[in-house]
Amino acid sequence: MLEDRPTVSSVAPWPTAYPKGYAVVDVETTGLSRDDRIISAAVYRLDAQGVVEDHWYTLVNPERDPGPVWIHGLTTDVLAGAPLFPEIAAEFAARLDDRVLVAHNAVFDWSMIAREYARARLTAPVRQRLCTIALSKELGLPLPNHKLESLAAHFGVVQERAHHALDDARVLAEAFLPSLRAAAAKNVRLPLLECRPLTEFSEPSVPRQPGAAYRGGGAGSWRPSRKRPACPYPNPGRYEPGKPLKQGMRVAFSGDTSVERELLEDRAVEAGLHVATSLSRLTSLLVTNDPDSYTSKVVKAKQFGTPVMDEAAFGQLLQDVADATDG
Repeated sequence: MLEDRPTVSSVAPWPTAYPKGYAVVDVETTGLSRDDRIISAAVYRLDAQGVVEDHWYTLVNPERDPGPVWIHGLTTDVLAGAPLFPEIAAEFAARLDDRVLVAHNAVFDWSMIAREYARARLTAPVRQRLCTIALSKELGLPLPNHKLESLAAHFGVVQERAHHALDDARVLAEAFLPSLRAAAAKNVRLPLLECRPLTEFSEPSVPRQPGAAYRGGGAGSWRPSRKRPACPYPNPGRYEPGKPLKQGMRVAFSGDTSVERELLEDRAVEAGLHVATSLSRLTSLLVTNDPDSYTSKVVKAKQFGTPVMDEAAFGQLLQDVADATDG
């Protein structure tokens, strides 16, 4: 238990720009790729000042093998009688509605949730997210790494069942309370990012086969690595505002997109662009809907002076990309 939590009265005045409520979320999944599925989900609802209001937990039948059982402990037999995601989607949405989604490495949890709702032809009612890793950086917490267990240890929160969605959500909720109040006391701007529901989504053309080996280690994937052919055109340099894109330009993406990232990247490649996985001084253009975020690509783009464009503008330019041979 936490003994030294600041009281509400000790934080005055509370920043008026802060959200009015939070949904601390954790999902366990069959793996880490775009074609993986949620197998359990937990939500702790918190009020505007981080106090727990209630919590909810459910198993989810992924309609496929459960992935790394040795990590999450959920076997095929355990999940066989669980509801399908469309059957819990309304309740899940009610827990998220009108709240900021809070998660540890929030981009992962949000991306998995967004894909599940897209598969169900539904939209999650989430408009903003807050990553507790980003918040810990804003607060300058002296953590040895960015693992949940390190954040929990810093605030004296005891983990009971790591990689169990309900316990991980509880741990994060208890660690978020002092983090939020420390931020409020210092009037720190919360690192909120927009959540863009997927408006265009496609299932993978080659689903993972049952029994496929899991490549773990934190960056593992059930999906075979996807290698695109090398771009056949030379890099013509940086994009110049007001001009068309040109074949060979190196384009990087960062943050949420309304069109699923792989579809957007495929269209860029089909137009003759080079999709870059990282950003360097050679990058022609960064496409992001969150130009004020603190992702490494956005930070580097500002350092290098790389042009930045949002998804909608990029989509328009993709319709008429100049040939590499054009002068």
